[in-house]
Amino acid sequence: MDPSAIAAHMEVVGSDGGHVGTVDHVDGQRIKLTRTDRAAGGEHHYLHLDLVQAVRDGKIVLNRTAAQAKDEWGVKSVG
Repeated sequence: MDPSAIAAHMEVVGSDGGHVGTVDHVDGQRIKLTRTDRAAGGEHHYLHLDLVQAVRDGKIVLNRTAAQAKDEWGVKSVG
C-alpha cells in the first residue's frame, strides 16, 4: 500500500461498503481518522495500512467489513 495515495478527508469504507470514518492523515503505518466524523464518537481512531485493500473512486476500501474494522480500531487519543 502506497501511503501517498491516501489524502485528508477521504472516506474510509469497509469491504461491505459501510462507512468507517474519514481520514485525518497518515501517521507512520497507520491512518488516523478524524474525531469529528459521525462514526468516531468524538475520538481519533487508527487503522493500520495493512487493512487497506484499495483506493478506489476517492475512497479507501478496507479488506474487512465496516463492523470488523471498527472492532479493530487502534489506540484512541483525544487531541
